[in-house]
Amino acid sequence: MERALSTAHPVQPALPARRAGAAWRARRWAPYLFIAPFFVLFAVFGVFPLLFSIWLSLHQWDPAAGLESMRWVGFENYVFAATDPWFHRSLYNTFWFALATGVPQHLVALPLAYFIHRRLKRSRNAVVAAYFVPYITSSVAIALIFSTLFSKDYGVINALLGTQIDWLGDATWTKPSVAFVIFWRFLGWNVVLYLSALQVIDNELYEAATLDGAGSWQQFRFITLPLLKPMIFFAVTLTIIGNLQLFEEPFILVDPEKGVSQSVMTSAIFMYRLAFSDGDFGTASAVSWMLFLIIAALTWGNSRLFGRTGGQHEA
Repeated sequence: MERALSTAHPVQPALPARRAGAAWRARRWAPYLFIAPFFVLFAVFGVFPLLFSIWLSLHQWDPAAGLESMRWVGFENYVFAATDPWFHRSLYNTFWFALATGVPQHLVALPLAYFIHRRLKRSRNAVVAAYFVPYITSSVAIALIFSTLFSKDYGVINALLGTQIDWLGDATWTKPSVAFVIFWRFLGWNVVLYLSALQVIDNELYEAATLDGAGSWQQFRFITLPLLKPMIFFAVTLTIIGNLQLFEEPFILVDPEKGVSQSVMTSAIFMYRLAFSDGDFGTASAVSWMLFLIIAALTWGNSRLFGRTGGQHEA
């Protein structure tokens, strides 16, 4: 009888089953715990500032008085910015720099990258590194160097030309001088982009074109340019985004106390002065979102120009 009872009521392995369930849940949630710090940091330093800037653009706010001083004004900040002549002037300067520096960058970088790719073999890496160094150099260091070069009394450029031109103090020369610095700094970046795209083009295409009697110009026009279309789209898009947010070079090179600084005041500098000089953070936030819409519209137009939608070629 005792033997029968012992076999009729076996012991249940409840504890091992609970441990297995806990281990399964730990394995299930472990990946999310590992990536949670990224999402927390992204929410705090990415999503929250983005949403707060939208909310701030609809308010008038004195930061010194705390959050309690925020007053709802709706779209008044946007209307004020859109009708402000200084904002119009900053947009004009921004587009002027975008065209004066962006277009020459690509017109020079593309043929230069093609020449380096086709003609230079042993010294290619050294030449590319020399062109790329300005891009990775500190903006402050570049501004200090060119401030010395452009100096009216002791500058190397005036010494070579035998002139006394105030390159950064005369409104006639200030814009071209700053534009040259921007062009010089970002030329190497575009050369690297185009060179990386050229290196993946099959060399057999050029060999076949040579056998068919195609010259260098014909090869460049009918082989290189069509195959570089995706990279040109990418490089021009980066140029549009970067140039419309231009801030460092004109801000550091030109003394803001001089009247000529208004001739190089970009939209980003105008936004900075609204926020940190005038204390009008609401209008500054509105300007930032207006600038975002302009960049988005031009980027969309660029994608249509290159026949791309969503990163894919149109039929």
